[in-house]
Amino acid sequence: MDILTPEKEIIEVIKENGGDSFKSCYQCGRCDAVCPWNRVRDFSMRKLIRQATFGLTEIDHEEMWRCSTCKTCVDNCPRGVDQITAGVALRKLGAEYDVYPGNVAPVQTVVANLTSEGNSIGGEREKRAEWAKGLPVKTFSEGMEVLYFTGCYLSYDPRMREVAAATAAILNKAGVDFGILGSRESCCGESIRKTGNEELFRRLAKDNIKAFIDHGVKKVVVSSPHCYHSFKNEYPEFMVNFDVIFISQYINELVSAGRLELKNGYARKITYHDPCYLGRHNDIYDEPRALLQQVPGLELSEMADSREKSLCCGGGGGRIWMETPKEDRFSDLRVRQAVAVGAEVLVTSCPYCITNFTDSSLDLDEGSLEIKDLTEIILAAL
Repeated sequence: MDILTPEKEIIEVIKENGGDSFKSCYQCGRCDAVCPWNRVRDFSMRKLIRQATFGLTEIDHEEMWRCSTCKTCVDNCPRGVDQITAGVALRKLGAEYDVYPGNVAPVQTVVANLTSEGNSIGGEREKRAEWAKGLPVKTFSEGMEVLYFTGCYLSYDPRMREVAAATAAILNKAGVDFGILGSRESCCGESIRKTGNEELFRRLAKDNIKAFIDHGVKKVVVSSPHCYHSFKNEYPEFMVNFDVIFISQYINELVSAGRLELKNGYARKITYHDPCYLGRHNDIYDEPRALLQQVPGLELSEMADSREKSLCCGGGGGRIWMETPKEDRFSDLRVRQAVAVGAEVLVTSCPYCITNFTDSSLDLDEGSLEIKDLTEIILAAL
């Protein structure tokens, strides 16, 4: 039996959480036309908005959990409907009633991990800094130039730890006085907020803000677009503002200041993928490309969908934790686009994207296509 929540409750929840723009929807279907889901299966954001208008949302169905919050529909809506805010408001009902249907069920484990250890992967909090073992990386103290906020995936995932190590090596080569918080660092909370768990997001955010203030943090360098988005656009809700800069932007500054020199060749054909939370959500498109174009010997080609039209990897909105059947993966399409332009290396700047593209490249038998973080390319060029 479908679980239908009271009409008034659904409408009031959406209103209270800033999603009242859904009433402006006149059912043109533009959101469905641009949604990446409709490249792999039938999905209607228009239908979800219409159901919400009348309070008929079925919270035990997976449909309201499909949105990866890529922002393509928001940018293309002629009526200014914020589908992301409205969708997250609906998910708050699911979180409140502890209803995580079908492939969404793993979110329950993630909630437990974030609550107990401060990270989505479930690694022990005290081992958060193990990625830096044996490396010249210090614990952050007041007066240091920058805090390097590593993030969950770069702290615990074996593949992404390589990216954290590459980032630290670049900062050291530039002579940057930086440090990490180690066990005092918690998940930024961006993705769990998009699953509707506002209470847990606020708890994680307050833990990080307290750690930043206690250590005298002024400037934060991040490797995850999700951390960047949360610190820059969501943490100010708590009446705090830190100077937040994404790693590609920061490396650009270091190169411009003469603290880094890209002198080694990298004679490979590459293509660059714009992560949703770096591009559409935060308008960072030029800096990564400008950096790559300075690498000697590197040949950069653009994929069919790039910059503002970049094809989502499928990991945003908490979907990185949910089960996605192979036939429903956007990442497969993206890997094929990279191969189509003759790329030897698919470069991006997001742990979710790297994780999804790596899985797809292996499953599609595209093993000759390497998946790299931008920092790994830059380190090779130093």
